Amino acid sequence: MSSMQSARMSNLFELEYPQSVGVYDSYPEAQKVVDFLADSKFPVQNLAIVGTELRSVERVTGRRTWATVFGVGLQNGVTTGLLVSMLMWFLQPNENFMLLLAYGLSMGLVVGVVISVVAHLMTRGRRDFTSVSQTVATKYEILAEHKVAAQARDMVATMLGARAAMFAPPQQQFGYPGPASYPSASYGPPPPPEQFPMPPSAPRDADTAGSDSRTPSGDDDSGRSN
Repeated sequence: MSSMQSARMSNLFELEYPQSVGVYDSYPEAQKVVDFLADSKFPVQNLAIVGTELRSVERVTGRRTWATVFGVGLQNGVTTGLLVSMLMWFLQPNENFMLLLAYGLSMGLVVGVVISVVAHLMTRGRRDFTSVSQTVATKYEILAEHKVAAQARDMVATMLGARAAMFAPPQQQFGYPGPASYPSASYGPPPPPEQFPMPPSAPRDADTAGSDSRTPSGDDDSGRSN
C-alpha cells in the first residue's frame, strides 16, 4: 500500500515533456502568475513551480556563551525527560505517575546539560556562535506540459506589467553581486577624469638635419679668405 502511494506521489510531480513558461526572482511572483492563470480559466493542473539555483543560508543568531549552552541543555533535557517518564509509566502503570514524571525529568535534565556541555567543550572555541541553516531557492521557474506551454506563455504576456518586467534588470539576491552587476546611482559631484600618462615626444628630425647641413665657422672663414 505504501509503495503504491509513493509511486502515485512521484507521478504527481512529473510533467509530460515540460517546457518553461517563465523564471521569477521570488516565490510570490511565481505564485501570482499561477493565480492569474487560474483566474483566466487556464488548466493549472498542467503547471509546476520549481525552485532552482539552490543556496544554503546560515543565519547567525548570536554568541554562544555558557548561559546559552545550559539553556540548550535544559531544553533538550525536558524533551528527553518527558519521553523517559512516558516510557516508565508505560512499563510500570501501577506506579505513581507524578513520581515517575519527576524522576524522568530530573534524569533528562542532567543528561541534556551534560551532553550540551561536552559538545561545547569538544568544539574548543571554534564555533562560539549560534545559528540556523536553511536551503533556499533564488529562482523559481514555472513549467508547463508541452501541450499547453505556448498557451500559458501567451496568457502570461497579457498580464499587467509583464512586458515591462521582461526588460527589467536582474535583481540581486541576499546582497551577492551578480555576474553582470552595475554600480548603483549616487549623488554628488562627478569624479575627476582619469589622467593618462603622455607618450614621450618624438625626436625632431628637421632640427637634426639642419644642424648636420651647417658647416663649422672655421670652414666659412677659410673660404672667404681664399
